[in-house]
Amino acid sequence: MPTSPASPPARAPAHDMARPTVRLGEVSRRGDTAFTLAPDADERASLAQDLGIPAIRKLRFSGTLHPTGRSDWDLRAELGATVVQDCVITLAPVTTRIDETVIRRYVEGLAPPGPGEIEMPDDDTVEALPATLDLRLVMAEALALALPHWPRAEGATLEADIGAPPGVAPLTEDELRPFAGLKAALERLGGTGEDDAADGAKDGAEDGADDDPH
Repeated sequence: MPTSPASPPARAPAHDMARPTVRLGEVSRRGDTAFTLAPDADERASLAQDLGIPAIRKLRFSGTLHPTGRSDWDLRAELGATVVQDCVITLAPVTTRIDETVIRRYVEGLAPPGPGEIEMPDDDTVEALPATLDLRLVMAEALALALPHWPRAEGATLEADIGAPPGVAPLTEDELRPFAGLKAALERLGGTGEDDAADGAKDGAEDGADDDPH
């Protein structure tokens, strides 16, 4: 009798926007697991509001989860988005196309930072292994990091330097860029640059009081 053709190997399950949360302990480790997130208009509008921008016209996040070691996972994905931001000079709408490769390594035994702590690892793709991975959150964080800090409308120009008190050298726009990025990162982590500055000023005043011999 003729033999029937062998059945194709089972493919890893795919995760989409209807199921953005993945329990890593329940995902097969025999191969890569594919996922695709394609938020609809309402979901894009909600995310745009969270990010403080006028609109996200297109958004797609697709990739794979690859098992490594005994229980670790590597995530590699492509983020594609078309976003609208306000010009920092004229407030006119600025449309930007974003195409980014996103890499995350989830490692068992790596302690996450405690409350109020900001961890700055040598490899910023490495994170503590979570029991549950929210792919929507990974997508949102990747998009937040990829947004231009200084969106400008075509033809909009900014003065070469920023005003400063007499006798003090003004800061240039290029010198302010790192601080803008730091402020955005702190805000995403639940703090603000203004709060940190206020705390620093308070600490300085208290130190000065302690040094006063009277």
